[in-house]
Amino acid sequence: MKVHPFQVPKPLHQNLIVQVDREFVFYNKLHQHAEIQLTLIVKATGKLIIGDSVHPFKDGDFFVIGSHSPHLFKNDRLDDMAHKISIFFTETTFGESFFALPDLEELQAFINASKEGFKVLGNRDAIHKAMITLPSLEKLDRFICFIQLLKNLINADKKTLTNFVYPKKIGSSQGERMRTIFDYVVTHFQNEIDLNMASSQVHMTPNAFCKFFKQHTNKTFFQFLIELRIEHACQLLNREADQLSILEISEQSGFTSISNFNRQFKKLKNVIPSRFVAQQKGIKPT
Repeated sequence: MKVHPFQVPKPLHQNLIVQVDREFVFYNKLHQHAEIQLTLIVKATGKLIIGDSVHPFKDGDFFVIGSHSPHLFKNDRLDDMAHKISIFFTETTFGESFFALPDLEELQAFINASKEGFKVLGNRDAIHKAMITLPSLEKLDRFICFIQLLKNLINADKKTLTNFVYPKKIGSSQGERMRTIFDYVVTHFQNEIDLNMASSQVHMTPNAFCKFFKQHTNKTFFQFLIELRIEHACQLLNREADQLSILEISEQSGFTSISNFNRQFKKLKNVIPSRFVAQQKGIKPT
């Protein structure tokens, strides 16, 4: 899909859009839409690519994705079906001035925070319960539950997803190029990729490609590629550390040098891979 606004299908006679996805593979094309998106990962592991950043996700994670923010959920293909629940709405879903009403002034804090997107870090029980319940509620109860959910999100601990805010409209040709680049990288990041290979996917010279990618993501192509590889390595370290060596994990994440893998991992995660594994298992340093 081209990276430009598209219409999220809206059920007849409903303003709030609630979508339940049960798929082996989530829709994994880079896309953007006018709606703010709230997503609970019920059962899945993978990587969320949003704006200029890559974030891992697992069961129970909750994300808020801002309006017009290019993103994709790339889940790991496992034996079980992946499952997520999403809510889509805009600032005008309930009327042009709904969120500007004096009685709803408190909700402006959520609207402002949603522009960069965020992941909820702690105290997720109430948020998780609301998302699980929403699909089965009737209209009025769904609306009440939704407003309470927004209030809970205002007070939740958050981690910003991206500091780079895209223009609201990306041209069709530019969007197609970005989609092609992201599709190529997500599919081939475990293999060797150089600038000639990447730039050829969009029929650009390496120099023009570097400028184009930096302009649209606020980081270099190789910065993005390394982040994607490190997030993949983190997932393998969490899931396969007992079966695979760190060398094998580095190779399966696209690194040809274990020393470079260790260096890049520490740069992004502030710990070396072996220490990361220990932290995940709750082992304290001696």
